[in-house]
Amino acid sequence: MTPALLLAAGGATEEAARTTATMLEYGAIMLGTALLFVTVFRKLGLGATLGYIAGGIVIGPQVLGLVGEPERLSAISEIGIALLLFIVGLELHPSRLWRLRKDIFGLGLAQVVSCGVAISLFVWWALGVTPAAALAIGLPLALSSTAQVLPMLRAEGLMNTPRGERAFSVLLFQDLSLVPLITIIAAMSRVPPGPDDPSGWTLAGYTVAAVIGLVLAGRYLMNPLFRLIGRIGEQEFFIVAGLFTVFSAAALMHVLGLSVALGAFIAGVMLAESPYRHEIESDVEPFRSILLGLFFLSVGMLLDVETVISQPVFVVLIALAVIVIKGLIIAALARAFGNDWRRSVRLGLLLSQAGEFGFVLFAQAAAAQLILPEAASLLGAVITLSMATTPLLMRLTDWLDRRDSAAGDLDGPEASPDTPAIVVGSGRFGQTVAQMLQAKGVAVTLIDKEPSAIERAEQFDRKVYYGDGTRVDLLRTAGGDNARLIAFCNDNADGGLSRTALAAVSEAFPQASILVRAFDRVHLMELDGLDLAFAQRELFESAVVMGRAALAAAGIRPEEVNRVEREYRRRDCERLERQSATGDLHAGDELAFRDSRPLDDEAPASGRGEELDEGGPISSAHDEGPADPVRKDQG
Repeated sequence: MTPALLLAAGGATEEAARTTATMLEYGAIMLGTALLFVTVFRKLGLGATLGYIAGGIVIGPQVLGLVGEPERLSAISEIGIALLLFIVGLELHPSRLWRLRKDIFGLGLAQVVSCGVAISLFVWWALGVTPAAALAIGLPLALSSTAQVLPMLRAEGLMNTPRGERAFSVLLFQDLSLVPLITIIAAMSRVPPGPDDPSGWTLAGYTVAAVIGLVLAGRYLMNPLFRLIGRIGEQEFFIVAGLFTVFSAAALMHVLGLSVALGAFIAGVMLAESPYRHEIESDVEPFRSILLGLFFLSVGMLLDVETVISQPVFVVLIALAVIVIKGLIIAALARAFGNDWRRSVRLGLLLSQAGEFGFVLFAQAAAAQLILPEAASLLGAVITLSMATTPLLMRLTDWLDRRDSAAGDLDGPEASPDTPAIVVGSGRFGQTVAQMLQAKGVAVTLIDKEPSAIERAEQFDRKVYYGDGTRVDLLRTAGGDNARLIAFCNDNADGGLSRTALAAVSEAFPQASILVRAFDRVHLMELDGLDLAFAQRELFESAVVMGRAALAAAGIRPEEVNRVEREYRRRDCERLERQSATGDLHAGDELAFRDSRPLDDEAPASGRGEELDEGGPISSAHDEGPADPVRKDQG
């Protein structure tokens, strides 16, 4: 090798080393920033997306300047958008599409078109831009934030309610509309075509051919490949195959000069009916989350802070206009599709913000010379500000729920008949208790303070009355003075079912047996000494039953399974009594089984007279009738 070649090779090595070091530094800064800002913003209830954008602004060239070349990082992180659309495609299972067809292709289409046109007309009137620029601004602002809304719906337990499914349907159609919107913006482009650029008809032909090719590849190549991987059983293969599918489809579209997002979306659609769909989704999801987070970080870094600061009134007014226009139109459309005004207004408030795909579309519009780069930064700030209002609007919908309930939209317990049993909490736990009582003809009054839970119960033709079942006055209104039992089956993870509240209920209704679903061991210790008929840790019995099944699966004889259960219950009861007496969770640790302390096969079982059949445990009480009626041996 000549000295010149050696010098060139050495220089290339040094350049590669510098690039590696730079990327490592950038990666550490970006990930550390993401951890900090997302944690803070989630604590504030503002969501992860805003945390990423705020973090990007801080470390970007406009503020601290810790990370350079944001354009380059943005190009890499746009893979996150592709993965997001891939997962959207995986959701398009035909049966689900058919069930939600009215909301997806009816309400969703009407929302995108009507909001897009309305905002475009407003922009054209207010800003005096050309019709093409107005459309390039209005159509992206018509989309809402999937990344903001869906996590909030999941956190509130609303995903399976009519409200949640309707919001999901609209968001799904919005996600689907990204590809056509990119196409529309490209068709309006002011960039003169190059001599070698294909014609519009040629691109249309490429698109059709690519879509058909991808569908056929999915059916005859990828599905058999995933079946083969499933038989092999290697987790890493699923991850590699899933990413290969996305990248291959996206790369094909990129080579043809088409939308990368379209390729990723079609890749998801072609695997939507695969039996390994959920496995693929769970494997790809972590990469999607990371890369989408990097995308939002790069959005923050590319945001022209000086331009935004110079025109704050513009940003605020446009953001407010978008929220008002979208909120009114979505509410009116939801009402036209058969919802009552209350649910329609909630849906309008929920979906009134602009969404993350707006950043992608505004970047496309700037590249197509439909809007200036400075305008893209201002509009990005509009999106960010509107997204920041989402948690506030969610709280407003909660306030409307409570207001509607107080106004009589939800029946309170004063409308309930007198029944011998009152069940507080209409979730899965409470429904089980209620159904078992009803199986023997015992009438039940169900009470819940969450309108969403009442809404879910209505889907199954179950009447639930609105109110806080821990209040003595409300229970009295529900017929508590004549009730034989009051069962508290609500979720106590937040400590809502306190000792003080239960003591007041027990004192007010001495004729009623008070049964309590305790959250955990600590909560049960808190209730020690109360005049309760029964208290049960919510997961204890199911864990014991699964323990029996595990012993059987391990080859343990049925009589030994019964003996282990009896001994475990006895020891757990004794530990709980010691812990309650001392307040020390470590009290009685020597009674817990360990690898070094198994149950002695020679020792006789030491149960308290309870008998167990092979089908499972039979509940028992203390025969000696202790002063404390809480059945700690069971709970």
